[in-house]
Amino acid sequence: MRIFLTGFMGSGKTTVGAELAKLLSYPFIDLDEQLVIGQGMPVAEQFKLYGEEVFRQKEREVLRHTAVYTHAVISCGGGAPCYYDNMDWMNRHGITVFLHIPPEKLAIRLQSEKMQRPLLQNLSDEELALFITKKLQERLPYYLLAALTADATLPVKSLCAQIFRQLNDINGR
Repeated sequence: MRIFLTGFMGSGKTTVGAELAKLLSYPFIDLDEQLVIGQGMPVAEQFKLYGEEVFRQKEREVLRHTAVYTHAVISCGGGAPCYYDNMDWMNRHGITVFLHIPPEKLAIRLQSEKMQRPLLQNLSDEELALFITKKLQERLPYYLLAALTADATLPVKSLCAQIFRQLNDINGR
């Protein structure tokens, strides 16, 4: 089974994905990390050099390559479900999980990470909060297409346990 973790940047997809993969004894794949390896440069540099459209095309290609895994936990970039037919493809090829977290909690998490995140660079804390609220409203319709929704405000181990139970419910165990 492929498990695709979706959600806004800062929702914990990478951290939760690594922990969930251990719990399930599955390989863990971080799409952003795969893009860094494939392009030989950080995501922020790819955004600057190629622009968002080219980045999203490359992200889509990397996502499609996850089909070679029969079992894997795959952490998707925050925007990945919102471009092309990515969310539909993920729903057809695995189980999607939306890591939900309120915008005010996201703002707190992301304040110290602004320079590593291309869409947040150069935003004041007030602009950051407004950006998150607006962008989350735009992306929420895509995130809500996920098969499962999990409370990303929970501690990582509790959140993984919640996802694990939900996966078992889906699989009828």
